[in-house]
Amino acid sequence: MPTHRRARSQEAKQQRAEDLLDAARRLATGTGGVRCLTLAAVTEAAGLHPSAIRRYFDSKEELLLELAEREWVDWREEVLRRARAATGLSPEETAEALVSGLLARPLLCDLFTHIPLSLEGEVPLERARRYKELSFASVVTMSEALAEAGAMTAPQVADLIAATAAQTAHAWQIAHPTATLATLYEQHPELSHPAREFEARVRRLLRATARGLTYPGEAPPVP
Repeated sequence: MPTHRRARSQEAKQQRAEDLLDAARRLATGTGGVRCLTLAAVTEAAGLHPSAIRRYFDSKEELLLELAEREWVDWREEVLRRARAATGLSPEETAEALVSGLLARPLLCDLFTHIPLSLEGEVPLERARRYKELSFASVVTMSEALAEAGAMTAPQVADLIAATAAQTAHAWQIAHPTATLATLYEQHPELSHPAREFEARVRRLLRATARGLTYPGEAPPVP
């Protein structure tokens, strides 16, 4: 049987926490996604005793919320990089700057479903506050940067970010079905087309959303 040694120094404790986060990331981006993640699987993948995780994270929700924060920061920095390198972005190009950065982060696409559904509400108040402050500040920073680089205003970009997160969360779950739905799609391929065009559908809908947000009337004309 493997021997599990408790981390004693602060550096060792930090490394154990990072090992748990890395293990959770690997498992969550594998088969089944976030919904199938268990703490037992995380500790096993990290090579730690099953009880060890409680020294670093109070719950699975807190562990996943930490990953969500890190994914948010990565997405934000990618969007800022694109914004700083661009001028005169059209609404469609602004949408692409957001969407391409998010689609490159499949874990965040998945987590966007679970954050409001369970993660935020199942952690201590102070932990939830920290997440909210980071995500709200990220939206402000991204909105201002993309507004400066293009034709949309900062409030319009903020709405587009909200739509990007919501649409991607919905489409991601459809594109990564449970075993039951995967069997259904094999038996009835005509029912699977939303699952098969995940990225194209997200891009199409968010380009349309960006155009609609900047249309001067109440609604854009129907083509």
